[in-house]
Amino acid sequence: MNLVDLNKCDIKHAQIELLKCCGSTKWVENILAARPYSSVANLFELAEKIWLELSKDDYLEAFAAHPKIGQSKIPEKAKNTEKWTRKEQAGMMSADAQTKIELLKESRNYEKKFGYIFIVFATGKSAIEMLDLLRLRMENSPEMELHIAAQEQNKITNLRLKKMLSDA
Repeated sequence: MNLVDLNKCDIKHAQIELLKCCGSTKWVENILAARPYSSVANLFELAEKIWLELSKDDYLEAFAAHPKIGQSKIPEKAKNTEKWTRKEQAGMMSADAQTKIELLKESRNYEKKFGYIFIVFATGKSAIEMLDLLRLRMENSPEMELHIAAQEQNKITNLRLKKMLSDA
């Protein structure tokens, strides 16, 4: 889908495509309400502005649309992003068994502490790098961590918007 298609396609089709980029229904509604986009740069500017104006619940909804790092089980809401997710988490493919076990253990601890899955812009990161980031971020306050997780989600959304527009 290119920018012209996104500007002109019916709402239902646009919703499906945009939900692949970000699992927040409020974000998708607000992005669609801003159509038409004058340029790709305008779309990215609006996407970030809208994201930063959302509530904690909207962030949590978006986070819940991601699989846990290192797990192949894709949430039902994210079934149509499986191809992108595998590429984004490619660093897990070469991880040894011990690193995968540690990531799973630390991810559970993170989820218990913060109440949502560990969100990280995984593209280009090895499993060890993600594990180190997870451990480092466990030291954050809940407020700080939500802010960081939201920034990571924004990076993921931007990458997926680029993928969506280049899959034309």
